[in-house]
Amino acid sequence: MESVQKFDPARAGEYEQQSRIALAGYEACHELSACLLTATLGSGTKARVLVVGAGGTAQEIVTAAKMEPLWQFTAVDPSRPMLDLAMTKLEEQGLASRTKVHLGTVEDLPPGEPFDAATLIGVLHHLPGDEAKGTILSSIAARLKPGAPLILACNHLAYASQPLLLEAWGQRWRMNGASPEEVESKLAKILQGADPPHSEKAVALLLENAGFEPPLRFFSSLFWGACSGEPGCRAARQLKRGHQDDCQRPSASLRAGMDGGVERPQRGTGSVALHRGFRDEQHATVRRVRGGKEVAPVHRAFGATRAASMGQNASRYDHAR
Repeated sequence: MESVQKFDPARAGEYEQQSRIALAGYEACHELSACLLTATLGSGTKARVLVVGAGGTAQEIVTAAKMEPLWQFTAVDPSRPMLDLAMTKLEEQGLASRTKVHLGTVEDLPPGEPFDAATLIGVLHHLPGDEAKGTILSSIAARLKPGAPLILACNHLAYASQPLLLEAWGQRWRMNGASPEEVESKLAKILQGADPPHSEKAVALLLENAGFEPPLRFFSSLFWGACSGEPGCRAARQLKRGHQDDCQRPSASLRAGMDGGVERPQRGTGSVALHRGFRDEQHATVRRVRGGKEVAPVHRAFGATRAASMGQNASRYDHAR
């Protein structure tokens, strides 16, 4: 596989330094990824996290493990040199005992209990074509528990379509001491075999086709973007339109939702859930949950508030005329 071969020992050896230059905000992206996982799963909870493409810095594991000492990780990477680097980093951080390592792909992981969360950071743009991208996303979705979060981060714009960003990328290398010749060489390495999705919409479509809900973007840097998503139930959207379909996720909450605002299952503490009932699109219920107990439900009439706001704005406009 070409995407594996290009991460040979020479490139793997320089990966830690080069990745931080190539991605402005490298640490911030990984920190926010860990924060989103914790916000979803809950702080202080036990969780098993699938880390796809963990080779190199193992930064996903290092960052999340510092926040959540009860989390266990499964690191997957098809490149031996990159996985060896990751294991060295994990041993230095005292995290090897909390991490299972798999040399290979998600598809050939041995069967086991579904994971509570997954990350796919810095991988998708190295896979050629939509079929390979869709395969890895579908394989991840198949190994997650219902509602488990996925953090996806990759370059998501065609490089040739954004010459200004490409030039700025080169200037960032120059900012870090590279000569014009070195900049040209480094950009050539980055572009070698890379096939990023051509837009954020393309990323969303890949996720949808793999069975995920629409993603929420939380970080961007030049060509790079990071988002979160979770495996979804297409039947929920079809039920809303009055159709029936099969779905493996529990349907009780969907049926209850047809009579008004309902609360989604809470995976952590201190979280806020918002779910609109299918019949009454103008109202929603915001429920705060602390320590597993509901505290002070707050009902908000979105339709009435918006209508009043629009009326006020229209009145101001009439007076202004």
